[in-house]
Amino acid sequence: METKWLEDFVSLAETRSFSRSAQLRHVTQPAFSRRIQSLEAWAGTDLVDRSSYPTRLTPAGETLYDQSMEVLQSLQSTRAMLRGHTSAAQDVIEFAVPHTLAFTFFPAWVSSLRETFGPIKSRLIALNVHDAVLRLVEGSCDLLIAYHHPSQPFQLDADRYEMVSLGEEVVAPYVKPDAQGAPLFLLPGRAGHPLPYLGYAPGAYLGQMVELILKQSNTAIHFDRVYETDMAEGLKAMALEGHGIAFLPHSAVKKELRAKRLVSAAPPDAKGLNITMDVRVYREKPVQKELQRGGAPASRGPAAATKSAAQALWDYLLTQAARK
Repeated sequence: METKWLEDFVSLAETRSFSRSAQLRHVTQPAFSRRIQSLEAWAGTDLVDRSSYPTRLTPAGETLYDQSMEVLQSLQSTRAMLRGHTSAAQDVIEFAVPHTLAFTFFPAWVSSLRETFGPIKSRLIALNVHDAVLRLVEGSCDLLIAYHHPSQPFQLDADRYEMVSLGEEVVAPYVKPDAQGAPLFLLPGRAGHPLPYLGYAPGAYLGQMVELILKQSNTAIHFDRVYETDMAEGLKAMALEGHGIAFLPHSAVKKELRAKRLVSAAPPDAKGLNITMDVRVYREKPVQKELQRGGAPASRGPAAATKSAAQALWDYLLTQAARK
């Protein structure tokens, strides 16, 4: 049995809706339903009356709901005590960051913070986008840094989470230059001679952004997918070796562009072959009291007090955003 199943179950008991709870827990509805079914299999009995609408708990479900609240509160209190054993832990800010941002944006951002905000102690947890968001939802990090685009928004409950914009990132096509400095491959290609394409693996967030670029392009793009990975750094390495065209965040290639090791693969007069995303930082809103039955927003787990270092950084980021 996993504690996240109990958190899912508490959310379902409070929202009385599988779809709403799946959204708040940041999983698909089928995945959420499977987790509830797994909990029922562990319990050995039905916990949810699926014949009613809105969803209602069975008598066994009511009993488990009461026990789940106590268990989750106890676990959170124990976790807080364990973390309180060392004062140094209060100084370390834990960031959940997708791999691409972890390699490109994060190091330079921390450097700028040291110059304006002051030194910080940080712990970086590099993950794929989905797992990074889950870290925030499950309370396993202080801050989440992620890309945002209106076409692919995160389903984070505005009553539970808040965000600050840190800047913008442009994704565009890049390729190795030839001996004369011209692109080895130049878009859009031809139907009979497609260009070698270095693409993101299915499901990757940046891959979804590239699909949007290609969909919105005024010119048909002719590609032959010769390689794929879910990490931008992997695509950049292949592009640097001349294996094809890769759509990459500007922050990932700015050094290579200055050194002319990569160049744009888009024609000078091309339009719409790039996309601009926000870079945002998210956190769970501070909670001043422990979770009580019926006294907190749906699916909110018991939250520990916000670290003083994380709070100070958040206040600074809010002030900087207000000045822009």
